[in-house]
Amino acid sequence: MRIFKKPSLGIVEGDLTPMIDMTFQLIAFFMLVINFSDAEQDQRIKLSASELAKPPTAPYEQPLTIHLMKSGTFIFGGSELKSLEALQSALLRETQIIQRHTDKKIADATIIIRADKDAKTGLVQKIIQSCQNLHFERFALRGKQSERLTLGGG
Repeated sequence: MRIFKKPSLGIVEGDLTPMIDMTFQLIAFFMLVINFSDAEQDQRIKLSASELAKPPTAPYEQPLTIHLMKSGTFIFGGSELKSLEALQSALLRETQIIQRHTDKKIADATIIIRADKDAKTGLVQKIIQSCQNLHFERFALRGKQSERLTLGGG
């Protein structure tokens, strides 16, 4: 007895579920490895321009960003802090986290200070002094790179 297969008249489609699943996994992967350096910037801060401002040559290992607003308030860790004492206590909590949960030293962390161009410069010095009292040693001041003006002679 011979068995004949019936010719298929319908359209055969492949299962797209694995391909869609892989696409979503790739999207999730790239979202995790994306550079979040722009995320540490607060658009309310208007940086001062300087000819000496240079971009960092390499990323910092343990950056902690402090934003100094025009009004004299601070933004640290996503929270707006109204006084220097509140900033000191937030930094103290950060030092405790570094000491308990990492094998790094506090001196290895870099404090990035982004001060508004209209903020008092004395506050920047007080921030640095407060950080030094907590044994932070590395600091980076952010500024906007300005273009040099050249005077044409002729």
